[in-house]
Amino acid sequence: MKSVLIVDDEADMALAIQESLKRFGFKPTVYNNPVDALNELNLSDFSLVITDMKMPGMNGIEFLHEIRKKGIFVPVIVITGYGTVENAVDAMKLGATDYIMKPFSFESLKRVIDRILPSEESDVVAESQVMKNLMAVIREVAKSDITVLLSGESGTGKEVIAKVIHKNSLRADKPFVAINCAAISENLLEAELFGHEKGAFTGAIDKRIGKFELADKGTLLLDEVSEMAFPLQAKFLRAIQEREVDRVGGRSPIPVDVRIIATTNKDLLSEVKKGRFREDLYYRLNVFPIKLPPLRERREDIIPLAEFFIRKLSQKMGKTFKMSGDFESYLLKNAWEGNVRELENLIYRTIVLSAETLLPPVEGVGVQGQEAGGQNEAAGRMKDMERDLIVNTLRETGGNRTRTAQLLGVSVRTIRNKIKEYDISGEETKR
Repeated sequence: MKSVLIVDDEADMALAIQESLKRFGFKPTVYNNPVDALNELNLSDFSLVITDMKMPGMNGIEFLHEIRKKGIFVPVIVITGYGTVENAVDAMKLGATDYIMKPFSFESLKRVIDRILPSEESDVVAESQVMKNLMAVIREVAKSDITVLLSGESGTGKEVIAKVIHKNSLRADKPFVAINCAAISENLLEAELFGHEKGAFTGAIDKRIGKFELADKGTLLLDEVSEMAFPLQAKFLRAIQEREVDRVGGRSPIPVDVRIIATTNKDLLSEVKKGRFREDLYYRLNVFPIKLPPLRERREDIIPLAEFFIRKLSQKMGKTFKMSGDFESYLLKNAWEGNVRELENLIYRTIVLSAETLLPPVEGVGVQGQEAGGQNEAAGRMKDMERDLIVNTLRETGGNRTRTAQLLGVSVRTIRNKIKEYDISGEETKR
């Protein structure tokens, strides 16, 4: 449940907002004095602050300024009356996320909140201060068309963040198209990106629309862009500079309007120095760099993330699973080298293999699992979920069996045997 701080010296108004937010599923806290709120509360505990503009002693702009001085980047909505729109604009310049004018309906307030906190509807959990600050930056970046380079270790959620940026952008109702540069060979990647005409090469029996054209007016995500072959980088650079693409075998360029988001788990500047990545393309992509922290640097998020994944799987399986104390202890002690993806896979695996709704300690939990016992139906369901887990992990790793085995905590041989046992095709593991 999202926590919202309401600061308004008019007690009746504050109470009305409080009751409305409760109905909308929020957890509101009311303060009638902004000074008291600053002195008595840890404002980073809140997902959102709603403050009136005109208050005695400290107005909304001053309150916002004090919040930002503390290094807290929680989203802030300013409530302003007629004739004080200029003050609201000043508040926006200071870092307010949005404003709403009196009189307003609580449905309109809810719509403003939904624009600000869409990440709550995605796979982003941000309880740690580092992630709260990062999400505040991401919400601001999303409003523009600026090119974003997301870097971070594998499994930190770069693609999830890319989707959040798209959903918060002016292109939110347009296509979001992703392509994994590491999972496709050089020749096929060119055709995937730019498309091809019928007969352009052996096997091109039909015209194909490329990812650039599919993403027109929307967002194109280049996942693991560091893996793009060096010769192809020049053509890609030209496409984003000229805002047009040439289909393979095409006769004339096709104009495209796309926002570019790229991800990498490598140090791209280091790749430039090693001669593996074009310097000019690096600077084209590195317009607004965002580095996602590994899970070990945001440990306050481990249990909330686990609870989030458990809720998702509980809904899928029609049961309510909970963590035992030993299970929580294990999660907090783990190094999580595979980051959020490793945590999600472990939760998935544990639920699949657990006969109880209270999740036990995870020692010994592996993909090979235990004898299912009980009814054949339950055993069949477990096998289906195990197969889904392996397919999804292979898809995330671009079909890399070694990395898949590492994330699932088993041997490569086990993965190989399971692929054979479940008749998992290469086509299934493509993104």
